[in-house]
Amino acid sequence: MKGTDLSRREFLQVGGGVAAWGVMGLPWGMRLSPAPMGEPPDHDVLICIFLRGGLDGLNTVIPLFDADYARRRPTLAVPEKDALDLDGRFGLHPALRPLLDAWDAGHLAVIHAVGSPDPTHSHFDAQDFMERGTPGDKSVTSGWIARHLSTAPWRNDSAFRAVGLGGVRPASLRGPVPATTLRSLADFHLQGRVADKEQLQNTLTALYAGDELLAEAAQATIAAIETLAEADIPDDAAAYPESDFGQALFQAARLIKADIGLEVATVDLGGFDTHTNQGVGEGSLARLLGELAEGLVALYRDLGESMKRVTVVTMSEFGRRAYENGNGGTDHGHGGVMFVLGGGVRGGQVHADWPGLGDGDLYGPGDLAVTTDFRDVLGELVQRRLGNAANLETVFPGYRIKPLDLFTPWA
Repeated sequence: MKGTDLSRREFLQVGGGVAAWGVMGLPWGMRLSPAPMGEPPDHDVLICIFLRGGLDGLNTVIPLFDADYARRRPTLAVPEKDALDLDGRFGLHPALRPLLDAWDAGHLAVIHAVGSPDPTHSHFDAQDFMERGTPGDKSVTSGWIARHLSTAPWRNDSAFRAVGLGGVRPASLRGPVPATTLRSLADFHLQGRVADKEQLQNTLTALYAGDELLAEAAQATIAAIETLAEADIPDDAAAYPESDFGQALFQAARLIKADIGLEVATVDLGGFDTHTNQGVGEGSLARLLGELAEGLVALYRDLGESMKRVTVVTMSEFGRRAYENGNGGTDHGHGGVMFVLGGGVRGGQVHADWPGLGDGDLYGPGDLAVTTDFRDVLGELVQRRLGNAANLETVFPGYRIKPLDLFTPWA
């Protein structure tokens, strides 16, 4: 690469796939420096995992005590002998076996019959409502995480305060707080393709002359690269899966270890829209649950003692119908399952105000009812682990949080 022989496409490639705010998501003039070192802040790092497509909560965490479960699913029900018993009432899908260590250590909890009170079966609307944190209401355009960060009672100017891993900025990060999106930290370091910062700056200035927004994005890219270059990011880690999901969790762990101001990382795992060939012990759902469990256990082992100040939460737009369809799968439902993992979790419990699967119990066209609003889980998380109890009304407007005692207060 000589002179200004760097195309706009090449710039985006060497910039590490960073997107938002036009190209970067970082307003010009923002200070990009590592977070102050020293004592950990009095709030957790949040890793928010969205399981897109509508996770089948009934086959993920099986209601062993409910005889209607097997009746509704004559070919898809997970046999009791194969389920991993949790508390004598519920069992995990066998593909989630790697999570039992965290469960036994009291660091993993399950919330069942949980979800959005909005009845939509539309993937787009359901995901949008959950990420906004305002079910049924699109008048609030920001995301719940962005509102939390914008009202948090502390200042954090790090370029890596909020990171969307995987190259996509989710709706939960939409709002007044800048968010960086990354595919890979290795790509972000330019992989040695541009050794001279001054040459890079001159090249980008020439490329984007007259385009103020992109010129600012280019400058922000350079500043963010410098932040990462100065950070001490360990490469020693547990064996993460080679999947995009596993590698995104690996990147999250590296950012946490680097201590450069990360407060929130978002990660997606898709493919849960299991209308056909869902399978039981094997098949598409088992494969995805195995990928989820392997990624989470790698993160859990890798961070070790650091999990005391990290909370992982999983969510999905809705569950699946209580009864199987004619194609070996399940259709869009309502109530589902969430997991919370971390040192501040009151683990080893399944929180479930169980509505039942009998003929008079199902919601709408045949769905598991929602008896726990997902905002009660996230709201308690914001209150007890993310250090922002005073602003719950702003984070979840128009809703009064009902804590479930899932988390210990930060101490």
